[in-house]
Amino acid sequence: MENLHTSPSLYDPFVRGRFPVGVRTIQELNTVRDRRFPCEIWYPAAAQHAGQDIAPGTRDIFTVPLRDAQRSQMAVRNATAQPGTYPLIIFSHSSGGNRRQSTFLCTHLSSHGYLVAALDHSEIIAAELARKDGETDEQKTARVEAWIANRVPDIRFLLDHLLNGAAWDSEAKLDPTRIGIVGHSFGGWTALAATEVERRIRAVVALAPGGSSRPKPGIIPGKLTFNWGRNVPTMYLVAENDVFLPLAGMYELFERTLATKQMVILRRADHMHFMDNVEEMHEAVRKMPFTAESAWIPKEMRPISEHCSGVQAQLFVRGLTLCHLDATLRGQEEAQRLLIGDIEAELAGRGVDVIAHKP
Repeated sequence: MENLHTSPSLYDPFVRGRFPVGVRTIQELNTVRDRRFPCEIWYPAAAQHAGQDIAPGTRDIFTVPLRDAQRSQMAVRNATAQPGTYPLIIFSHSSGGNRRQSTFLCTHLSSHGYLVAALDHSEIIAAELARKDGETDEQKTARVEAWIANRVPDIRFLLDHLLNGAAWDSEAKLDPTRIGIVGHSFGGWTALAATEVERRIRAVVALAPGGSSRPKPGIIPGKLTFNWGRNVPTMYLVAENDVFLPLAGMYELFERTLATKQMVILRRADHMHFMDNVEEMHEAVRKMPFTAESAWIPKEMRPISEHCSGVQAQLFVRGLTLCHLDATLRGQEEAQRLLIGDIEAELAGRGVDVIAHKP
């Protein structure tokens, strides 16, 4: 059973939860598209694993694709699950990211009693969708359109396989009536787009999402209609100095969202502040040899020393994401009170500078 706080003084979404976290990787074959998706699933683990998900010697180690670098995450590989029924959160990664790009967030949610699932999207695993040397403008346009077209079907495939029980056989059961989705960048667009056609989704957190009507050159031009046909409470967490997806686009998406909504802006932050290893990722992108229509990107990015720290950014993301999900999927009054209160003061007291957008 879940253990939910009953006193406002006990509720703190910014600190790690009471559950140790387990993680498993499963492989799911989509026979219709002939693709095998690697999926990461984080879940509340049994008490016998307490502390093992945090200790460097026992937490999970994995290899980052393409970079051949080892990383760790605050979860125990193949840990025994804590029996219970938990809300399900789908995480959708950015363009160029992968299912483990934001483990700081996925493990945090699971430590608070959520089952979290993420897959490597089609553009990562399907050879026909990969970038090719010497491709023409027409070929590039077709490839990007295929990336866009495959995103929502990826999410629906993952949901179907998790909910039919074949993909996830565990003592940690998922609650089909409490499903949320969180996505960053292209994954934020994916979360907003999937909500239009996937009525099982009941809460959204969009982290610096794509989808504005005027994307900058070289940015994936995903379109959004927001024809959801129902109220799906949505939280936008965005960056003040986002070079890839500027704040003007975030205001536009927020205004077009026809649902209960809230937006909080992280001051002195850029697009990589929603991922693991913020400082390293930001500087790596800033030094990439962007060419042609994307050559402007590194020129506009500021050094990481001019931004807030990764510690501050991750506290902001994990705390407000959890708070929104607790308020919507669990109906927790403590979370609802925090969100309608003085968020700027709440975060300032934790050393994080934000702007609570007031439409």
